[in-house]
Amino acid sequence: QVQLVESGGGLVQAGGSLRLSCAASGSIFSSSLMRWWRQAPGKQRELVASITSSGTTNYRDSVKGRFTISRDNAKNTVYLQMDSVKLEDTAVYYCNLAALQNYWGQGTQVTVSS
Repeated sequence: QVQLVESGGGLVQAGGSLRLSCAASGSIFSSSLMRWWRQAPGKQRELVASITSSGTTNYRDSVKGRFTISRDNAKNTVYLQMDSVKLEDTAVYYCNLAALQNYWGQGTQVTVSS
């Protein structure tokens, strides 16, 4: 069984930075695709970034050049470094481990203020 625990969310001013972490239990982390999603109030959940087991990354266009996804397989942890944040980045952020089934964390709130 896999459990994912996000941390690092909070209140940040526009233009600032925040780093989200997602710690995974279990033994499949290092071989799994990891993703960060977000969901703003009244909107559908959207994919923010992904990283393969070999470290290949992908980002949605609106965060390219501002967000960086990374992973530390020794710590079973995936990160999302968020720089130059904007008001529209406000959302609950979820990490997701994609294996034979999808596993989700409980989410962490990120609020960007002007």
